[in-house]
Amino acid sequence: MARIISVEDDELISVPLSAALTRAGHLVGVIPNGALALQTIAFKPPDLVILDCALPGMPGIEILRRLRRSSATYLMPILMLTGHRRERDIDSAIEAGANAYLTKPFDTTELVDCVERLLEEGALHRLVR
Repeated sequence: MARIISVEDDELISVPLSAALTRAGHLVGVIPNGALALQTIAFKPPDLVILDCALPGMPGIEILRRLRRSSATYLMPILMLTGHRRERDIDSAIEAGANAYLTKPFDTTELVDCVERLLEEGALHRLVR
């Protein structure tokens, strides 16, 4: 069981996301505000973070950049899950350090598969470190 934080302000997204990941055996917390999410993650880093791009308080890409600058979170798996589909948005997120990028609407099976893969990769990185 992994501890996952989803930073998402839309319940139409956060509810099915949480349900799918909970069914897969994970503990999921949803935070609807970017600034609050950054504080929460810094206080107690989860095993994985799922970020939306457009958030109140602080954009997801800024949260991503700050997490990658911190020694406590720079290896943490981070999935961008957003409605932004432009190539430059995807490129910006990957360049900023996102491990994966999925667009909304999302398929719950694809989401769970992506999360499981990122968690496995994260565990390997922690072993090597």
